[in-house]
Amino acid sequence: MTLKEPDSAASEAFRAVRTNLFYSLVDEPPKVITVTSPHAREGKSTVCANLGVVLAQAEKNTLVVDCDLRRPVLHNFFGTPNLRGIVNVLAGEVGLEEVWVDPLPGLRLISVGPIPLHPAEILSSRRFVEFLDQAREGFDYVLLDAPPTQVVADAATIAAQGDGVLLVFDAQHTPKRTLRRSVRSLETVGANVLGTIMNNMKGSRNATYQGYAF
Repeated sequence: MTLKEPDSAASEAFRAVRTNLFYSLVDEPPKVITVTSPHAREGKSTVCANLGVVLAQAEKNTLVVDCDLRRPVLHNFFGTPNLRGIVNVLAGEVGLEEVWVDPLPGLRLISVGPIPLHPAEILSSRRFVEFLDQAREGFDYVLLDAPPTQVVADAATIAAQGDGVLLVFDAQHTPKRTLRRSVRSLETVGANVLGTIMNNMKGSRNATYQGYAF
């Protein structure tokens, strides 16, 4: 959206999210940010991809990592193959520079690679923590596309290692109790919920990605 229709209302909404992110924590700005949602198909991967684009357009050195080791989709957004990725890095087979691609200047993408048998063990490993430390040093922003919070425990594991969480939900279909449950599950592991992003808001000609709140 932010590449194909940069003047649309939806693209402007993503730029507003970017601005809110810049000023969310002025003294200690978050660098490693987990993007998740309560359930699947609520738009978290779309938000993660578009937020990565607008951050890069603001001349921020940005890394987007697909951490949904069960159902990866980010490579489809950018039209890149999913042959090698974060799984290969964490297995010690390759370095970061060998698996990332450059969809546009200032933006690098690391896909999942081969689907592992035990995703939870990989995401809770020491190697994953070391990977995040390395990425934090090398980039202005690191966006992690995590699985839904109410489906598997992976999102909480990822969020606990980062600096903040953006929680995406469907304004028309996500029940309030589910949203509250997701926030509680993230806060239980010490994750810093920076704010929410509402998809599918009515009342606009370009409504799919209109909502945001911090």
